[in-house]
Amino acid sequence: MNLLAFDTSTDALSIAVQHGARVWQHSGAGGAQASATLIPAIRDLLAQAGLSFDQLDAVVFGRGPGSFTGLRTACAVAQGLAFGARGGQGVPVLPVDTLLAVAEEARAQHGCTRVVATLDARMNEVYAAPFEWQADGRWQVPQDFQLLAPEALAVPDGWTVAGNARAAYGERLAPQAPHMHALPTAAALLRLAPALLAAGAGVAADAALPRYIRDKVAQTTAEREAARQAAPAPQT
Repeated sequence: MNLLAFDTSTDALSIAVQHGARVWQHSGAGGAQASATLIPAIRDLLAQAGLSFDQLDAVVFGRGPGSFTGLRTACAVAQGLAFGARGGQGVPVLPVDTLLAVAEEARAQHGCTRVVATLDARMNEVYAAPFEWQADGRWQVPQDFQLLAPEALAVPDGWTVAGNARAAYGERLAPQAPHMHALPTAAALLRLAPALLAAGAGVAADAALPRYIRDKVAQTTAEREAARQAAPAPQT
């Protein structure tokens, strides 16, 4: 298949293009910069792969949870590119959960098969969900994802915590569990895409939506001050 995948849900921008059996990848700064750099980087990577938008079979994007701005950027770009592909006939869009992509990246990079995937949700919270690799070569995906304080994350024995939340919260996050750094890379999205497309997860461009877990994107001044006062004093 010829696939374009990208994720802008974290502070890292990740893009990958699959042309037959080969994959081209690009990574860069995400966050606020992604809205300006995503489309030029996609064009460059497609050119390296010798592909045009009219040759794509689907557009894959990390739908969240994650940065609100990043999710909206990725969804809007995925919709626009999918609408215009194949001379305006359009191609399907495949929205993929970012926590699932974290679990897949942990499996590919570290061999983890029982993963509590986490992403920093800011505001002293993490997004989290457990994923277990099955004998049929697919992930068992939970029905619901969690949004919770890092101290509240429960990790079963024998499971690994993967994601980027450990860097933000340190020992506050599951101090007894093994940890692996993993991000929802575009390469992980590509590995997940064939099974998801075969299962009918691809949608028309206008039906592609981000996945939000939180409906509040910022703390008030009073909330920030309360959190500052409640934080433990730095060690001297």
